[in-house]
Amino acid sequence: MKVWSNILYLGSKELRTVIRDLVVVGLVFYSFSLDIYLQSTAISESVNNASVAIVDEDNSALSRRIANALYPPYFKEPELIDPDEIDEAMDHDRFIFVVSIPPNFEKDVRDQRQPTVQIDVDATAVSQASLGNSYIQNIVNNEVNHFVNRSDEDTSYAVTLVSRRAFNPNGTGMWFGAINGLLNQITILTIILTGAALLREREHGTIEHLLVMPINSFQIAMSKVWANGLIILIAFSLSMWLIVTNLLDVPIVGSRWLLLTGTTIYLFAAAAIGIFLGTIARTMAQFALLLMIVIIPMMLLSGGLTPIESQPDIIQPFTMLLPSRHYMAFSQAVVFRGADLFIVWPQLLFIVGLGSVFFISSLALFRRSIATEH
Repeated sequence: MKVWSNILYLGSKELRTVIRDLVVVGLVFYSFSLDIYLQSTAISESVNNASVAIVDEDNSALSRRIANALYPPYFKEPELIDPDEIDEAMDHDRFIFVVSIPPNFEKDVRDQRQPTVQIDVDATAVSQASLGNSYIQNIVNNEVNHFVNRSDEDTSYAVTLVSRRAFNPNGTGMWFGAINGLLNQITILTIILTGAALLREREHGTIEHLLVMPINSFQIAMSKVWANGLIILIAFSLSMWLIVTNLLDVPIVGSRWLLLTGTTIYLFAAAAIGIFLGTIARTMAQFALLLMIVIIPMMLLSGGLTPIESQPDIIQPFTMLLPSRHYMAFSQAVVFRGADLFIVWPQLLFIVGLGSVFFISSLALFRRSIATEH
């Protein structure tokens, strides 16, 4: 009983220290509010307001139909330019797409000669260039087919393909961006706060005072874990309610209590990594360098940006050692697919196991790292 009362007392001291630090409070507030909104809405998975120019050397009814079919929100209103302006316009980043319609285009279409429409693409805008090129090709083909057939009648095929989207009917990328943003903020802030809390004790000289008290390294580390984890858990809960659910209108299909339980477990794992890095580093500068080589892979390889299956085969086995990979799979299953505990328990078990490994390793290195300084 004395062990847990010591952990509670040390953790409450840590809570007061964090709350009094206005910079940290402001960082947590920004990270779970405005930053989540920006991460969810700034990256578009569809073409949006792409700049396009038309070189109309035919000036026919068909060429004007094609130009009028490129309209917002996918494209900005097309600008008419001359053929000799194409290179300069592309070099000066004025347009992502330039559609060149050759002379006698409509006449050739009527005579079934299959004329060529040239599309110049600025491929430095990678996502917009790839998707926008497909959009323009479909628009041109649809307008030409309509012009030839004089109707919107669809071509009949022997096989009809019917697509049904499960869990995200409209294909809204913002939903996945919100969950990925939350994972990133939880990972970054939990590791930073717990690791920095341990280093702060060392740099201020108070770690030696703690070690001569009737407490052990487990109590010191556990107090840092629960105090900083509680702050992040509260921020996560408010962000899920105010930003993700209400502002971004992301539906949570599964149990909110299961999501909070899994998040709490992941906070323990992330905090254990922070304590582990704090025991290895001797200064804040070393800690910052360690953060770069730990947090970035945890974010990139979690499965939030690209599916695990799409990553290189040599990397996929190593993602099993990242708690973020298992938490991302858990959170997406609960939030979007309504999974229950009987489905996500393997992910939770992996998170607990990896967190325990890092936490036990931290305890083993804790006193040894202190002893090497004297």
